[in-house]
Amino acid sequence: MVRKTKEDTEHTHALLLDAAESVFTKKGVAASTLNDIAVEAGMTRGAIYWHFKDKGELVRAMCERATLPMEAMVNEVMAVAGDDPLGSVRRLTVHALTQIAESKRQHTVFDILFHKCEKTGELAEVFEREYESRNECQSQIEGLFKQAVKRGQLPVDTDTHLAMQALHSYLIGLMHEWLLAPEAYDLAKHAAPLVDVLLAGLRVAPPRKRLRPVAKAGTIARREKIGV
Repeated sequence: MVRKTKEDTEHTHALLLDAAESVFTKKGVAASTLNDIAVEAGMTRGAIYWHFKDKGELVRAMCERATLPMEAMVNEVMAVAGDDPLGSVRRLTVHALTQIAESKRQHTVFDILFHKCEKTGELAEVFEREYESRNECQSQIEGLFKQAVKRGQLPVDTDTHLAMQALHSYLIGLMHEWLLAPEAYDLAKHAAPLVDVLLAGLRVAPPRKRLRPVAKAGTIARREKIGV
């Protein structure tokens, strides 16, 4: 029996993920079987079970392979946010949209996740972990918005949590709709101006949090007197 090298194992792993992307694109995740993927890859079901215990683990590996470049970009930008946190937000979001448009793998995987995948049943645990990763990313973006407030790039009463939610919803909506009709416009070409529209709005009219009004000295004294 020929012993597989690490390179052989990694190559087989990649081929199975490629096959999964192809099958999921054609049939959807729920209707696809591990046997379908094995046939697409020209392998046996045994080869799949050597690498993945079930469909959920395979889907998770597919997602991780597609999103690793984005996660690396987030870490890189967060490390050098410096004096321009809004510029860092812009860089991250433009990069995310551009990658969806220009990377065949990310285009394919995000299309599967948005339009050809039920996030229940055997995949519920997979997407619960994806949501945890998403929440971590959102927390990092909100951190950049908080830095932007401190540096005067956003108004002092900006509700940074709602600003982050607005940005996230805007990006997801752009991706979701563009993947349905990528011929509608050149997303890579227009990624920057699309992001700039939202950031311009946040600079001028962000969601606001209620600031507690500063009471006058006499009012404070009266409150203390009556025990308020």
